[in-house]
Amino acid sequence: MTHTALARKYRPTRFADLVAQEHVAAGLRGAVAKQRVGHAYLLTGPRGVGKTTAARVLAMALNCERRDPEGEPCGTCDSCRRIWSGSANLDVVEIDAASNRGVDDARDLRERAMYAASGPDRYKVYIIDEAHMLTREAWNALLKILEEPPPRVVFVFATTEPQKIANTAAPVLSRVQRFDFRRMGPGVILERLRYVAGAERVAADDDALQLIARVAAGGMRDALSLLDQAVAFGDGTVSAAGVREALGLIADETYAELLMLVADRRPDGVFPFVARLVDAGADLGEFVNGLGEVLRALMVRLLGGEPEGVTDALRATVDACAGRFAVGDALRMLHLLQDAETGIRRSANARLHVESLLLRFTLLDRTVDLQEVLAALGPGEGRSGPAPNPPDAGPPGPTPPQRARRGEIMRDAARPAPPAPPRPPVVKSGPAGSPPDSTALRARWPEVVEAIRGRRPLVAAALEHAAPAGVEGTTVTLGVSESDVHLEGLERSRAEVEAGLQAVFGARLRVAYRPAAAGGEGDPRATDSRRRDPQGDRGERLKAYRAKDQALDAMADALDLELLD
Repeated sequence: MTHTALARKYRPTRFADLVAQEHVAAGLRGAVAKQRVGHAYLLTGPRGVGKTTAARVLAMALNCERRDPEGEPCGTCDSCRRIWSGSANLDVVEIDAASNRGVDDARDLRERAMYAASGPDRYKVYIIDEAHMLTREAWNALLKILEEPPPRVVFVFATTEPQKIANTAAPVLSRVQRFDFRRMGPGVILERLRYVAGAERVAADDDALQLIARVAAGGMRDALSLLDQAVAFGDGTVSAAGVREALGLIADETYAELLMLVADRRPDGVFPFVARLVDAGADLGEFVNGLGEVLRALMVRLLGGEPEGVTDALRATVDACAGRFAVGDALRMLHLLQDAETGIRRSANARLHVESLLLRFTLLDRTVDLQEVLAALGPGEGRSGPAPNPPDAGPPGPTPPQRARRGEIMRDAARPAPPAPPRPPVVKSGPAGSPPDSTALRARWPEVVEAIRGRRPLVAAALEHAAPAGVEGTTVTLGVSESDVHLEGLERSRAEVEAGLQAVFGARLRVAYRPAAAGGEGDPRATDSRRRDPQGDRGERLKAYRAKDQALDAMADALDLELLD
């Protein structure tokens, strides 16, 4: 007895049956019903989402003997059955452009299209699959007939890579109607799999169907083919374990073991864990795919959401481990996975990459941002912190941070505010609330920058490229050097700069910017020689941090910390 593949048996025969492609169905069905059929169509989208099926349904509708007024084919007449099954047909021709891609093939197609259809009410439909494989010369040979086609001739081009057609034959795109097919979500595929399993009277666990929907990656044809494979593999029941074994997927219990390994901070368990994966013949690329899904589900759970498209076993694993991770932990693991994924897939020694990745996961407990280190040390001179202990409370004892890594501070750590520069001599700027003169403005300009730094560090950093150029009434003019980027940034931050001026001088002042002439007034490079030596300036700032905060200095020495400016 011949078995018909599920992907073919349950192929749609009507526009209404196209799953998740309602926009395409409505457009093509309306064109048939209103007799406004175009002479050429371009159907684009991922593989297995219904492009060729839609082309066949269009051909069926155009040649159906009992088409309904809404443009739907009957699907049962002789013409519909022959087109749907792909049998030989005088009026509907399917061509695989991957093997018929040359200019001679295109010329032959052009000549055949000049002959009339087999009946006065019928259409000749040419379905060209993998159209992006046609050569530039082949497209040029078709260009004229696409521009002035014979009557009742329709070309339908299907492709997964429309950008290649745009690069090879851009003029063609203006001569076709384009429909973009969507990738299908796991929920849509899951519903279709449930329907097919029920129609086939196959007992299938919901977890198993969810696994298939996830692996199908948006393609309905792939999903039905995988279900076919799982049915043939099992003993009458499609189970999650059977699907994993049939498709070579990693068991959820394996990921649960890994999460517990990371939660317990046990780097010594990484090498035995990976060894068991390799000995079991696991595909490390597939392991990384599944790990990404697990970490995503963990992140969704930590943020208060409900992971979708995961099995009950995986959901239970995530729920059990969620309390042992912070959102920052999950986010860092996702970033590490993304950074390592390309190397794992392309390297000849993928095992080493996986082991390194998992070791970094288990060492997350040694990572902390600098803000946490400083908060754990207690208040120190020269930086902001919690209020000092009352006199009778005794000296505060430093609490070791729970997540600090020797020798490294994360580059995204919050930076402590730099020590305030030595206060310049006080220069009177007139009565309280009155605008300063140019001398007072230049003398107290560092105070303005520091007042802004406490609220907007990035604006203060941009002000390092600016210097006072003059005062006229209530308008302060700043000269901005280096590049237009700083000038544009300060223009957007005008309100913050004006607020800093008011905080120092007590007057409502307006700010105007102008590019600074090199070495002239308002050029910070002419007054700040330190900018010529950025490395030396950075070193001085780091020394100042440690000199102002003895606790930070002691912690840096004790833990061998590297301070990143």
